[in-house]
Amino acid sequence: MHSDLQGGSPIHPLRWCYEHFEELLSVTCLAAMVLCLMLQVGMRWITGNGVPWSEEMSRYTFIWATFAAAPMLAKRAAHVRISAQFLLMPPRFRLAFRMVCDAIWVAANLAFAWWSWQVVRGALEFPEISPTLGFARAWVELIIPASFVAMSWRIAEDYLRRWRRGTLLELVREDIEAAAR
Repeated sequence: MHSDLQGGSPIHPLRWCYEHFEELLSVTCLAAMVLCLMLQVGMRWITGNGVPWSEEMSRYTFIWATFAAAPMLAKRAAHVRISAQFLLMPPRFRLAFRMVCDAIWVAANLAFAWWSWQVVRGALEFPEISPTLGFARAWVELIIPASFVAMSWRIAEDYLRRWRRGTLLELVREDIEAAAR
């Protein structure tokens, strides 16, 4: 079993995979992209001709790596957030404003997920086949609504965990510490 980095307690392998799913997916996609690009460059250098599918695959893995990383940033609260206007407020007011802003963010994510799912659903119904790999491009684009849903889940999950531990106010205290750095 792995150990949890924060508490040092053992963590179940499935739990570890859940906690690090975005990182695993993003790193796997980036590794595949680099391998495809290395293959393409190597084959062009050796034979003078590239491998047709490697360019397409590197493009698709780049898209997946990017959209897989977005929920990871939301989970770590590492996205861009402008909070300086709230720093002079009492912590409870800052927390209320942050919760409202995050609720708006989650609502926007879910709206984007819905709209992008409509596009993907249409693309599955009338597929555009990728030229060299031969599958419907909608399967690649499915990462877009999934990413927006996963971002919303990770945001809500953070609030739920903090609420259960009684540490919601730490969210805004972290903003003050970040501003001081």
